Amino acid sequence: MPPVPGDKLGSYEILGPLGKGGMGEVYRARDSRLNRNVAIKVLPPTLANDADYLARFQREAQALAALNHPNIAAIYGLEGNAIVMELIEGETLKGPIPLKEVLPIARQIAEALEAAHDKGIIHRDLKPGNIKLTPEGIVKVLDFGLARTMERSSSSGADSPTLSMRATEAGMILGTAGYMSPEQAAGKPVDRRADIWSFGVVLYELLVGTRLFDGETVSHTLADVLRADIDLAQIPAGPLRELIRRCLDRNLKNRLSSIGEARYLIDNYGTQPAVASKA
Repeated sequence: MPPVPGDKLGSYEILGPLGKGGMGEVYRARDSRLNRNVAIKVLPPTLANDADYLARFQREAQALAALNHPNIAAIYGLEGNAIVMELIEGETLKGPIPLKEVLPIARQIAEALEAAHDKGIIHRDLKPGNIKLTPEGIVKVLDFGLARTMERSSSSGADSPTLSMRATEAGMILGTAGYMSPEQAAGKPVDRRADIWSFGVVLYELLVGTRLFDGETVSHTLADVLRADIDLAQIPAGPLRELIRRCLDRNLKNRLSSIGEARYLIDNYGTQPAVASKA
């Protein structure tokens, strides 16, 4: 049975549900030892005995533990089949947002991804529902449940279902349909450029207020990701449109190669609005 308010998990008392996703249910809980509220992600009982799911769940803990960054939700520890995490107060992102407000948000997302990529970790499920904005204006990237180290990456709509298959299968598809990269949707090997694609999709949605890829079904959405024309006419002409275009290039050789390039352009947008380089 899933936890209910009042249940104890080690020194943590469950206070209530916060949400659920493809990799588990998240609860608000109280840490009796340190007298603070936390978020606890619990692997569903139906998956707790699945070795592949459990391995991916534990990998999330390891990925988060390797990251110490103000724009990434911190991990506090493990409690059985549960990850104890920083409780982030605030709202998930939803567009449209004025350009002057989008730029600092986008920069913080880019900083979070850059920190992860520097550690050799790709997120693989970046979407507005996995990004929170605190009342203080701090961005927190959440849910590295699909994260994978680049060295081990292999062929293997908000809320179109997160697609989850076994972590060791070839041709594996993981992620949320409307935000995954074409190579991810096709079950091909992925690297940090998959996150750069997702960053472009998120940036488009924050500016325009509608999803870029939003088919009638998951299959239709994946088909659009793979083949549909990408219309950026609603993005003002200039460096930001060019940045999104570079993020959303299906040709990996032409796609922006580093999220640090996006951060640099955003940093210099007001004073030096140059087109992102193709290096």
